[in-house]
Amino acid sequence: MKQTVRIGGACGFWGETDVAVPQFLKEGDLDYIVFDYLAEVTLSIMARARAKDPDMGYAPDFVHAVLKPNLAQIAAQGIKVVSNAGGLNPDACATAIRALIAKAKLDLTVAVVIGDDLRDRVTGCAASGVTEMFSGEGFPDPDTVTSTNAYLGALPIAKALRGGADIVITGRCVDSAVTLGACMHAFGWADDAHDLLSAASLAGHILECGPQATGGNFTDWEDAGDFAEIGYPIVEIRQDGLFHVTKPAGTTGTVSVGTVSEQLLYEIGDPSSYVLPDVICDFARVEIVQDGPDRVLVSGATGRPPTPDYKVSVTFADGWRGEAMFILVGLEAGKKARVFADATLERANRRLRGLNAPGFDEVHVEVSGDSSVFGQANPDAQEVMLKIAVRHADPKAVSLIQREGVGLALSAPPGLFMTPAMRPKPAPVVRLFSFLIPKAEVPVSVVTEQGEEPVQIPVGEPADNTQAYLPPDPPDMDDPVEVPLIQLAWVRSGDKGDKANLGVMPRRPDLAPYLWHGLTDARVADAFDPFLNGHVERFFLPGTGAMNILMHKTLGGGGMASLRNDSQGKAYGQMLLRLTIPVSRSIAETL
Repeated sequence: MKQTVRIGGACGFWGETDVAVPQFLKEGDLDYIVFDYLAEVTLSIMARARAKDPDMGYAPDFVHAVLKPNLAQIAAQGIKVVSNAGGLNPDACATAIRALIAKAKLDLTVAVVIGDDLRDRVTGCAASGVTEMFSGEGFPDPDTVTSTNAYLGALPIAKALRGGADIVITGRCVDSAVTLGACMHAFGWADDAHDLLSAASLAGHILECGPQATGGNFTDWEDAGDFAEIGYPIVEIRQDGLFHVTKPAGTTGTVSVGTVSEQLLYEIGDPSSYVLPDVICDFARVEIVQDGPDRVLVSGATGRPPTPDYKVSVTFADGWRGEAMFILVGLEAGKKARVFADATLERANRRLRGLNAPGFDEVHVEVSGDSSVFGQANPDAQEVMLKIAVRHADPKAVSLIQREGVGLALSAPPGLFMTPAMRPKPAPVVRLFSFLIPKAEVPVSVVTEQGEEPVQIPVGEPADNTQAYLPPDPPDMDDPVEVPLIQLAWVRSGDKGDKANLGVMPRRPDLAPYLWHGLTDARVADAFDPFLNGHVERFFLPGTGAMNILMHKTLGGGGMASLRNDSQGKAYGQMLLRLTIPVSRSIAETL
């Protein structure tokens, strides 16, 4: 049994570039390559593909663009592959991979994890009165449901690898499970070694977004160098759970305390209680240390027993969305855009009234380029992009926005134009409904060409109380100095449904109290006032001095349900960085 295994994170979403695997093969000496393809939006797209063709519903890019050109070299180097590219049809994905293997005359075994697809439970869930775990809303109309999947964990992946699989394909599993499953197999960890499971889950969390750990989306983005050659992350994890993060030699990017810390905080909610199917992780006391050029040591993750439930995500159709986009140039471009948007909406509403049709369920107008996204419009903007988006039960109604906008072009304020790419067709609105189901009610199996084997999943325990941490009060605040936040911290943002997650990592440990003192709930709420419809939560991580901020109901529904340009809060971190933070004069003089 190895004391250390090396795992490469090759993919963070369906649609990502396929450059990672050649990097890893050139680097050599990897034990595993893991891929994360799935999100709720992805599953809804795969559901439509499967409805058109029963042999689809997975990520074909993984088969044809990733494995096909690299499979022989993967086999020659003895690298095992774990991927959730199976989506809603893992059996079909495995069949396509086995055909590649046979054609290449390679001796590789493919295993499939099944059990996450709960389509056959939809009618029963609706009849039983299941409610949404966050909003309390009732179950959607079963006829509108496009996918229903439980988030599985790492145990079936570990079982597949123990059974001799070279390639493991799953449907919906938590993003980090592909890494944890590899580690459980490699080190023989038991399912109750909770600290070790938490450490490997953190390693998987660092890997799951690919180059976001190596300089992508980094606050100090210029440190990454040539983005075209950026390296993908490699974790070197030990049997005791400590691990290093690095990247292939000869690639650009940067692996630093900052890049790894940003990814640690990314989309985790409460860092002391990150709930996964195999373990409840506590990342609050994690320590991150630079241990050489492009090499970071991560330690300190702890874990508690998992809960008795799986989280289930249901995607369902809720009407249609349509949008029209225009560019306006010249003096008072922002003002022109709003006048034009008002006229377009009036024309479209007039059409609906003439048809005795109901009005739009939701309307969203966004003018990018005049600073209104940040809450303060500049009427003298020289160039803006206007987006008019609507939601309605009838796709013909939403198409009126584009029709009437284009029809107004000759009677619009001067300087307006659009391109063919700005004329998207009406698209379904896809919403997310989440609930819990007992693990005992979800049979999980591993399927190979030799047959199907069930996987025993521990029942788990009710979640215990989380622990709240607080930093000390900042010293020497009698004569404060306002300092730009970007001089004090790295920041990254993302989404958790309709919640935005802001991770704030101090550039030095002594800055942590000032960040906590300066970024209060009220201050954050005020900064995001144009978007925030819920409350703000803050969490402190004593291991790094970081803070994680969760803003509820701030993404217009989130994902495919949102009409906003930034439906996943990706720009929120940049918006936070425009703030200044009061620090002591003595601290300001050291920056």
